[in-house]
Amino acid sequence: MAEANPDYTPTVSAEQVERIRRWHEDAYARRAGESPAVHTFDYLGLTLTVPPDVQPIAPVSSLLGEAVLAEVREGDRVLDMGTGSGVNAILAASKARRVVAVDTNPVALEAARGNAEANGVAERVEVRHSDVFSNVSGEFDLIIFDPPFRWFAPRDLRETATADQDYRAMTTFFHQARRYLRLTGRMLIFFGTSGDLGHLRRLADEQRFKTAVVAHDDLVKEGWRVDYYTFRMTP
Repeated sequence: MAEANPDYTPTVSAEQVERIRRWHEDAYARRAGESPAVHTFDYLGLTLTVPPDVQPIAPVSSLLGEAVLAEVREGDRVLDMGTGSGVNAILAASKARRVVAVDTNPVALEAARGNAEANGVAERVEVRHSDVFSNVSGEFDLIIFDPPFRWFAPRDLRETATADQDYRAMTTFFHQARRYLRLTGRMLIFFGTSGDLGHLRRLADEQRFKTAVVAHDDLVKEGWRVDYYTFRMTP
């Protein structure tokens, strides 16, 4: 299990903490009651196979996916941090010729390799096991990151996509990202108010990243509005 981040202090109210935790537990209980199954998604021109231990494509995933397609350039060296099924790495590889896709979930890494092959970009996508930047080298023109929204401890492989204890991985990412981002580089970060968005903004501000919203959507859940954003961040 990953170590906690002792420096994390929530920016959300106690009421929001309770609501987010309840949503998270309800989703976990629903998944626990389902029979494990491999799912196939047709998504932004791709066909993706996602095993049960990997986070599936969500209705709001296209906020990031479409931003990737709009942002990536042919000459870019791209890093997809937390690649999951490989979706954003594969989208990036539809234009860029050099994409590194990393994750800590071994099932996700196998899924990403298979999906890159099935979508005809295996020669452009290098899939690696890496805990944040631990197995990453060199500089990138574009870094894509869809971090876990919740600051809870993950209980299984799939939950590592949605839960990051005290935002250890996200905090490490922002503290180290400049070392791996070219001076003219860009980052696309996806996040929402079903997590502690204030903490993400605080991390970005502390590291002096310039931030712009390139995509936004919202939905109402149990009478509460939840906002989702794709941010474009630059040094």
